[in-house]
Amino acid sequence: MFKDFKQFALRGNVVDLAVGVIVGAAFTSIVNSLVKDLITPPLGLMTGGLDFSNLFIVLKGGHNTTLADAAKAGAVTVNYGLFLNALISFLIVAFVLYLVVRSVNRLFANPPPAGPVATPEDVVLLREIRDLLKTKP
Repeated sequence: MFKDFKQFALRGNVVDLAVGVIVGAAFTSIVNSLVKDLITPPLGLMTGGLDFSNLFIVLKGGHNTTLADAAKAGAVTVNYGLFLNALISFLIVAFVLYLVVRSVNRLFANPPPAGPVATPEDVVLLREIRDLLKTKP
């Protein structure tokens, strides 16, 4: 069993996956900073500082004006505003990652073939036979 596990763990795909996960975790902080520090502020400015974080429904407890007050009072709330913020952040992150992956794919795209592809010999031979047959009556 140990031998099989060692073979599995050291297989190239597993090592590549592990490296991808580690790089992805490091890349997450960069993308989150890009979204939080560079993209979200102009969007907030364009929407007039619209913030969904204090949108909630109180299921049990007193009526509070902010989510922090409701949490201090021990009220049971449905925090749909925080969900909307998370959803908007996800969409922004997904779009930014799409742009990054698209750029990387274009950067490493395979160049087009250098010239015309040589015709295989069997095709050339068949063409010659066809042309000879056309000339015969």
